[in-house]
Amino acid sequence: MNKSTILTRGFLKENPVFVMLLGLCPTLGTTTSAINGMAMGLATMFVLIMSNFVVSLVKNQIPDKVRIPSFIVIIAAFVTIVELTMQAYVPELFAVLGLFIPLIVVNCVILGRAEAFASKNNPLDSIIDGAGMGLGFTIALTMLGSVREVLGSGSIFDINIYSGDGALVFVLAPGAFLVLGYLIAMLNTLMKKKA
Repeated sequence: MNKSTILTRGFLKENPVFVMLLGLCPTLGTTTSAINGMAMGLATMFVLIMSNFVVSLVKNQIPDKVRIPSFIVIIAAFVTIVELTMQAYVPELFAVLGLFIPLIVVNCVILGRAEAFASKNNPLDSIIDGAGMGLGFTIALTMLGSVREVLGSGSIFDINIYSGDGALVFVLAPGAFLVLGYLIAMLNTLMKKKA
């Protein structure tokens, strides 16, 4: 498989959120704004790239009986790095996302890529796969957060685009499900037209 295919399949064809419907807890919980969605996506992408890289390096030294727990420990180490870095350098963002950052450890996107790809491929391909899937995840969370922020509060990236109040439902949990459903339907329609 060539490197550009590995990189781009996470954007649309195998997008973790819109196609595979993985990692929905942080997707629905953190996307009340575009900034929150992007920050969670970038944090997840860092963990995905780094854990894929390390898993691909140590895959032959890990016995099969402890493979999954070993992957979780590797992932948890990088999540801890993200958590401590956010807490130190962006405490306001950490205050909003703090509860969801530790949940990156059990995000099935990351564990799934470690098991399905990184444990079977070389380090460079694993980094590229992590970057592609991470970018797809980040794009999906940013799109979802942007739509929810525009409809819920009339702004995007904290820039006011219309005056007045938005529909509160889009900032709340039901709005996440509504927007996600409509985005998936729109993307499915676009994909069918291309095929």
